Amino acid sequence: MQKIKVKRVLDLVLVLPLLVILSPLLLIIAFLVWLDLGLPILFRQTRPGLHGRPFTIYKFRTMTQSLDTFGNVMEDGHRITKIGGFLRSTSLDELPEFFNILAGEMSLVGPRPLLMSYLTLYSEDQRRRHDVPPGLTGWAQINGRNTRSWPDRLALDLWYVQNWTVLLDLKILTITIWKVVRREGINQPGRATVDAFTGNGE
Repeated sequence: MQKIKVKRVLDLVLVLPLLVILSPLLLIIAFLVWLDLGLPILFRQTRPGLHGRPFTIYKFRTMTQSLDTFGNVMEDGHRITKIGGFLRSTSLDELPEFFNILAGEMSLVGPRPLLMSYLTLYSEDQRRRHDVPPGLTGWAQINGRNTRSWPDRLALDLWYVQNWTVLLDLKILTITIWKVVRREGINQPGRATVDAFTGNGE
């Protein structure tokens, strides 16, 4: 519990001034998404937070709702727009998650909030990734991100939970900035988005 309180203080100290500084950029991106995709500007989805409790995550929209000839939603790679692709490659689509952090639903650093459907697929150890709030960035994100296998990423999340310190969070934040600038590890090779987790060792 003490760990959670310390992380919360660190989040507020960093996020409040960042939001002030980045507010013009948020408005510009929102305008570009509106021109590109119309309304709504934000993508909303229920994700598991601390101890698996559900919350609504916010991101800038990057994909259309295009349908194929059979009326099914097309694959992600066919729905990501040019502006959406740029937002994803620079991680700018994640900026609305600052509001999740302000609300206490997320932290700047922690295991990424994945899908609710994954909760029943985790092993007992893997479920411990929810012992801390989910993060905007994390240990897995600076160590290969989406280019690594699911078992590797979940093992990195568990390592983070077991070894958390304030200095580790600051290290992760510093390296994240460098990774974002270089656009490293955004997607799996040859994939527009990451493959789904299908359970133990998959």
